Amino acid sequence: MKSYEPEKPETPEYFQLRPEVEKAFGYSHAVKIGNHIKISGAVSMDDQGNPTAVGDFEQQMKNCYSDLGKILKKYGCTFDNVIVENVFTTKMPLFLEHAAYRNSIYKNHFPTGSWLGVKDLALPEFMIEIELEVHKAE
Repeated sequence: MKSYEPEKPETPEYFQLRPEVEKAFGYSHAVKIGNHIKISGAVSMDDQGNPTAVGDFEQQMKNCYSDLGKILKKYGCTFDNVIVENVFTTKMPLFLEHAAYRNSIYKNHFPTGSWLGVKDLALPEFMIEIELEVHKAE
């Protein structure tokens, strides 16, 4: 008869893309538990936390995906591993106008998710924030 050994609980692994900025705002950019990675919303900012591409929605969106790509790469993942994408925007008509850009990000399939129009993001210059959930198969 086999003895039963309970699985050891997974230890969360925290990752910070911009440690000083994330400490100042009070968050980690990603947390990995087992095969699941939750990535905080990416916004268009420089390494000091200053907004970039102010007033340029399309470039802000590209900057978000660029940062998200860096985090995915850190975990050996691509956008093919994304299972949930939530987009928050203060400019829904502009997001809809530029949403086709996502075809260059998600080349094989699209994740589930929501597109939410919001009144404000963390700083008034931010027009879009994108968060992801990722599943990395063994």
